[in-house]
This record gives sequence, C-alpha cells and structure tokens, in this order.
Amino acid sequence: MWRIYQFPLCPFSRKVRLLLSEKGVGYELWRADPWNADDEFWAMNPAGRTPVLHDPDKKVSLSDSRAICEYFEETVDKAPMINGTAANRAEIRRLVALFDENFFGDVTMPLLHERMKKRLILRQPPDSRVLREAMKLAHGHLDYIDWLVDTRPWLAGPQMSLADLALAAQISVADYLGGIDWDGHEQARSWYAVFKSRPSFGPLLSERMEVIQPPSHYALLDD
Repeated sequence: MWRIYQFPLCPFSRKVRLLLSEKGVGYELWRADPWNADDEFWAMNPAGRTPVLHDPDKKVSLSDSRAICEYFEETVDKAPMINGTAANRAEIRRLVALFDENFFGDVTMPLLHERMKKRLILRQPPDSRVLREAMKLAHGHLDYIDWLVDTRPWLAGPQMSLADLALAAQISVADYLGGIDWDGHEQARSWYAVFKSRPSFGPLLSERMEVIQPPSHYALLDD
C-alpha cells in the first residue's frame, strides 16, 4: 500500500489525498514535518518537501504533488481528473498551476508561516501586517473564483477536475488558519460547501494540527 508522508496542514498533500480518495486508491498516512525531516525522508525527496508517496513493496517513491497526480492519472482509469478535450486539459493544468503557485504564494504560505511555523518552530508572534495582506490578496483570488463558478459548472469546465481538488486543498488550509473571509463571495463559498460534503473531504476536516485549532465554522458542511 502507498504511504503518504505529509503533515496535517500541507495543502499539496491534501490535494494528493483528495485525488487518491476520488480514485479509490488506498493509502496510509505517515507524519513527516519537513522542518524536522530525517535522512530517510531526504533520500526519498532531495527537495525536502511534502508530499512524498512511497510503496515499500514496489520500492517506488514519488514526489512533487503535480507529478504524483499525473502519475495516478496515467495509471488509474477511475475518476479521471485531467479530462476532456486538449483545450480543456490545458485549462485544468493552467488553473492547477494558478492555485498551487499564486494562491499558495499569496495566501496559504504566509498564513502557514505566521500562524503555524512561527508558533510551533520559531516561537515568535505572528506579524499582523503580513496576515492582513494575505487576507486582502485572498479576496482578489475569491473574486476570480466567483467568476469561474458563475460561468462554468466546475472551475475548469463541465466536470470536476484536478483544478477543483487543488483549490479546495489550498482553501481548506487557509480556512483552518482563519485566513478566509467569505463575505461578498457567495459563489465561491457555495462551491466550497459542496466540495466539503464529498466523502473524500471528510478525513481532512477531521484532522487537527497540534496546538493550532481552526475556527468553529471550519468543519461545518454548510459553511
């Protein structure tokens, strides 16, 4: 069985877990904090980042969330997540890159640094200026997501895709850390509420990072 080396608030691990669950691929969770990784973890991924997937029986290790998702798209027929025409597949990949890079860089990463890393590792208080800027940038991203939801059945087109999984993973972490203000973003909020209700999402909502607790609305399926 596949082992996923991850920590609870890694958005890229969450994206991979959502994909595997949607495809019905079994896995075990193994805790791996990149800031405290051992030699075994570095040997599997010299970049030192989560997630890493390892199958000890097949002696196969996979790293980088996009490479991992592409691997399972190519090897598991069930529930394709990069689907449709060539143009639609390009749009899915464009949005995945947008959410993995821009949303993460503008919103998720600053929140993780200020509200997780500073508390658990650096033992420092968060910078309120950085938090305000991250939440301001989140509004800009949510404006675009509102538009996508208004114009398409799913974010990238007529079917649920890896783009939906990638964004849901990022938002779930940002929401856990109190960085999402849904006011004025009913379209994005409704889309996320639908996604939260999927069976694949339940395990994510039940996990907690030690010491850091999410807002009261975090695990509510209609919020």
